[in-house]
Parts: sequence; C-alpha cells; structure tokens
Amino acid sequence: MKKRKWIVTLSILAAFCAAAFIYKQCQSDAKAASMAQTPARNARNILNVNGLVIRPQSLTDGITMVGSLLPDEEVNLTFETSGKIVGIYFNEGSMVKKGQLLAKVNDKTLQAQLSRYQAQLKLAKDRVYRQSALLEKDAVSKEAYEQAKTELATLEADIEIVRSNIALTELRAPFDGKIGIRNVSEGTYASPNVEIARLTKIRPLKIEMHVPERYADQVQKGTGLSFNVEGRTDTLQAEVYAKESKVDTETRTMLVRALYPNEDGSLQPGRFVTAHIRMQDIAGAIAIPTEAIVPEMGIDKVFLYRKGKATSVPVKTGLRTDALIHIVEGLEMGDTIITSGTLQLREGLPVKLDYVK
Repeated sequence: MKKRKWIVTLSILAAFCAAAFIYKQCQSDAKAASMAQTPARNARNILNVNGLVIRPQSLTDGITMVGSLLPDEEVNLTFETSGKIVGIYFNEGSMVKKGQLLAKVNDKTLQAQLSRYQAQLKLAKDRVYRQSALLEKDAVSKEAYEQAKTELATLEADIEIVRSNIALTELRAPFDGKIGIRNVSEGTYASPNVEIARLTKIRPLKIEMHVPERYADQVQKGTGLSFNVEGRTDTLQAEVYAKESKVDTETRTMLVRALYPNEDGSLQPGRFVTAHIRMQDIAGAIAIPTEAIVPEMGIDKVFLYRKGKATSVPVKTGLRTDALIHIVEGLEMGDTIITSGTLQLREGLPVKLDYVK
C-alpha cells in the first residue's frame, strides 16, 4: 500500500515538472518571436524622404504679366467734306509718309471759284495802288482809299477760304504708318461718316499691361522689361514710358505702358505678350522649395534632417517666386531640409534620406 502511494506521488511530481518545463519553453519562444518582430515594426515606422542641402544662390524678384501690343498711333481715315471720290493714291498694306496724298474728292467747283477770285485779286491790288497815289495828291478821299483796301482784304480772305475748302477735298496721311484695307473705290460718294481706310503707326509699338498694386510704386518711367511673343523664341526688350495716375479699385492693379522700337516692323499690334519686370536681385540667399514649408497655427515651419530624425524649426519667409521662397530667418547654410512627405512628418520621427540634392 505504501509502495503504491509512493509511485502515485512520483507520477504527480513528474507530471508537474513536465508541465513547468513546457510552460517555460513556450514563454521563451514567445519572447523570441516578440524580439524578432520588433525590428520589423521599427523598420515600418521609419519614413523615407528626400532632402536638400542649403547652399547660397541668387534669387530674382520680378513680376510676370500678360499684356497686349498696341500701335503707337492709329486713326480711321475719313474726309472732312462730302463729294465723289475722283482719285485713290495708295496701295493697301503699304507704308505711307506723313502728308502723303491718299485720296481726293471732286473739287472742280472750288477750283473755278479760286480762279475767279485770283482774277479779281490783280484788279483789287491795282485799285489800292491807284487810290494810294491819288490820296498822296489829295485827289481822293481817305474813305475811298480805305474802301479799296477793305475790298482787297475781303477778296484775299475769300481766296483763303476757297483754298481751305480745296484742302478738305484731299485726304492726307497725318503721320508715318502702315495703311490697311481700303473700304471705298473711285466714284464712291464720300462723307465724314465714310471710313476710307485705317492708318496704323507700328514703329514704335506700345505694350499695355497691369501691374499688381504691391509693385505700383516700384515701376517707374524708364523701368526696363523683357517680353515674349507667341510664335517667337527670342526675348525682346522694352521700357516703361508711362503709367496710370491711380490703382484700379476693382482689379487692384495699375495700368502701365512700355515702348518697343520695332524698328524692323516685324511685330504687329494686337498680339498677346508675356512680360517680365525684374525688380531686384538677392545674392547669397537661402531659398528653398515652397513645398518644404509647413504652416502650423500661423507659423511657417521647416523640417530638418538631424541624426536620422525629423526636427522642426520655425522660419521667417520673404520673397516668393513660382518655385522658391526666400528664408530670412531660421535656417543656415549647410542645413539639410526635408522636401517630401511633409504632411506625415512630426517632431522626432525617424526618417531615411532616399535622395539628397
């Protein structure tokens, strides 16, 4: 009986020891598995990013605007009087000189009046001469002499009126320019309401554009600008010659005009241009991509790469261009900023640089 109890006791102890060994082995395996998973989990928490090492560079402050080419002068040519057109003396699309006769209406009636007055003019002058000689001999009254002088002056005035009316029958170019398509033919009855053609002065050309109000005081007469025209690869130069007296309250821009010589006449008015005014150059500037800026609670921040982690620093910004922003305060030359994944970054987050520029 005692022997049986002893055997049972030994069996229970053996079973207990076996259970304890199995439990300990399971705990050890679980710990090993947990330790094996930790590096993988830590690896997943590292964010792959791109970086940029800050180096000094030149930054240009400028304005880019759209504008239009305008003629220096332009006029619709019309007669100041009415009558039948008897002559057209220009070729469509040609260059004409100031004062050149372009067209004429019938002036035969006026020419006849002029001939009659000119015939009377010689007699009137002779009468005044005779009256003057007789007056010196007291052979005629002073009133008769004055009457002769008045008749001569009236006749000379009538001649000037007729000559002025004849001038109205002639259409002359008011300035040098290029004449367009004519709208009439010989035999057409012309009047001040009938447009004969359009005359355009294309040397020089004006560039009209609108400058944002923040630059209104900086753009002055003599300010240089460059511009490009659709279809041409070259960059052309012009100079501001005038600006509007006030800022437009609706667009908050100021109208500005510049002059381009157009000496070869290769540009035509009405074309669309992209103009750029260079305001200032900043040498040795710290300029970073705009996407690297992280706004937070009204403060601009940038994340730096330091010892494998992201570190945020507040910055003060200045000039902005299309792609870059000038950092006035907060960064130093040689700092490495993080330029990608900025929305996922947080203070102290482990990061890995995939690409550094």
